[in-house]
Amino acid sequence: MLLDERIWLLFKRHWPQTLTYWSVFFSFGLCIAFLGPTILDLRCQTQSTLQQITWVFVSQQFFLLVGSSVGGLFKKTLKSSLLALFICTLIISLVFAVIPLCHHVILLSIAMALAGKAMGVIDTIANLQLVKLYQKDSAIFLQLPVPAAVLALMSHERLLPCSRSSPRLLDADSNRSPTGDTDQGHGSVFSCCNPAKLRDRSATFFIIHALGGAILFITDGIIGSYAGFVYTYAVSPPLLMGHKMAGCLDSIFWAAITVGRLASMYLSYRYTAPKLLTVSLVGVILVQCLLLIFYTSSVFLFFGTCVLGLCISSVFPSVLAFTEDILEYKGCATTVLVTSASTGEMLLQLLVGSVIHSQGSYSFLLCGTVASFIGFCLFLLLLYIQNIHRSQHTDLSQCTDMKEKPKTRDS
Repeated sequence: MLLDERIWLLFKRHWPQTLTYWSVFFSFGLCIAFLGPTILDLRCQTQSTLQQITWVFVSQQFFLLVGSSVGGLFKKTLKSSLLALFICTLIISLVFAVIPLCHHVILLSIAMALAGKAMGVIDTIANLQLVKLYQKDSAIFLQLPVPAAVLALMSHERLLPCSRSSPRLLDADSNRSPTGDTDQGHGSVFSCCNPAKLRDRSATFFIIHALGGAILFITDGIIGSYAGFVYTYAVSPPLLMGHKMAGCLDSIFWAAITVGRLASMYLSYRYTAPKLLTVSLVGVILVQCLLLIFYTSSVFLFFGTCVLGLCISSVFPSVLAFTEDILEYKGCATTVLVTSASTGEMLLQLLVGSVIHSQGSYSFLLCGTVASFIGFCLFLLLLYIQNIHRSQHTDLSQCTDMKEKPKTRDS
């Protein structure tokens, strides 16, 4: 069997909740995937420049950050969580309906801002609930949702040439972890900043949150910027690829992410998160470097896009599960990491768009390569800090046991 009986029993126990949280990611995935291959068509629709249309990405990602930050506020009760997911999915559907009516970049930015906030709430609540359900096994179940949602968009995606005339899912005690502890650590970013919850925490506790967030800031930023601008890069010199062929690049990238996530469901069961992350991040660096070397090859751009998607696909769920495991599910890792990933998508897309506008298309690959090296260095630092954190925790546990033994003898 690909999965042992324990994992299968976990899924059978929670399959209604799991499928529900996966299904709401369908809308999330559509919002992520459609902007990249349609950016030039939207530019024609709004009669704007490439630099101006880039602010649509920024609008979406900024409000995704806002939604991620406040999303934890809706998880206080089961009804509020499910109602928030339903409303956010409905909002995204309505936004898709009004996008063809947005003939000014400001209107389009407002529409994508609404979608972005809904995406952020979905991202926080759904990921948080999956981590609560599966805890140490959550990496397996975090791999699938988002990229699978892109498949429907890929099958219907068409690029037009630019024209100047254009029953209860959760039981009452679902807020308790499998160990019986109530969920006190997770919530919005603001609840995580409660001084009472941060008192007596070691320095490594905060550093692990920061490093995990920084890694996802980089890697999700790479995904967002690559999906957003690979089409623009392909139709620009020196490649000057046809619009229809260039439009396939974004589909290939998301298809590779989908395949990578599906494969990672099995790999995350067989191998530890640090091993998977090491292979993934090294693969991302190698692919980015090769894309820089063979920057005039259209064939290698297709190949590199595919491999990049495969390598980077499992980074987010693996880092999320790994960080939560280090902190023993007592911190604010899910909220912090989701918020950091959203911030990275927003800021790196803005940075890459500005650099492409001012320095030319080659800078698109250079930005990705530099970001990849930074992400890998941060991961190595995370491995070092987690060893210190675990050793401190072990020493503290031993001291506690030694203090309890005399009390037991006295009694």
